[in-house]
Amino acid sequence: MTPDPHAALMAEGDRLARQLTQTLRVTTHDPARLTLLGRSLALNLVNAFGQTLEHVTRHAGHPVHAQLTCDAHGHATLHLTRAGQPLRDLPAADLLRDLLWPRGHLHPALHAHLQGGLSGSEHHATRALVAALRHPSVLKGMETQIRAVLPRS
Repeated sequence: MTPDPHAALMAEGDRLARQLTQTLRVTTHDPARLTLLGRSLALNLVNAFGQTLEHVTRHAGHPVHAQLTCDAHGHATLHLTRAGQPLRDLPAADLLRDLLWPRGHLHPALHAHLQGGLSGSEHHATRALVAALRHPSVLKGMETQIRAVLPRS
């Protein structure tokens, strides 16, 4: 049976939620919200990265196609190709680590957004998630990853 890339990405979101429990202040009422935040971060960041990578590389004249697949162990991976030729595989776990924990720690403002997403209404959680996705440290991480894929001139 072929692994489902979407299910693998959701599992990555669950792993991200478990990792966030070690970073954020979590109460006994937070696990469901934390799982939602972890899965939302994983899904949105990986999909946004793939779309952004395709857009930027197409306009740079070196189009890269990013497809969500699973590696040999069933983990979510972005399979990158250029002109149909394999370029590299980028594990979702590595991408999320590099976008959320550059230099090994969560940016304080990003931490604050995610902590805020644990309390309040669903609307408040959604706003916190969007703020985290748009945070400059996350966007800088995306830029770094995209530059690594572009050919050196």
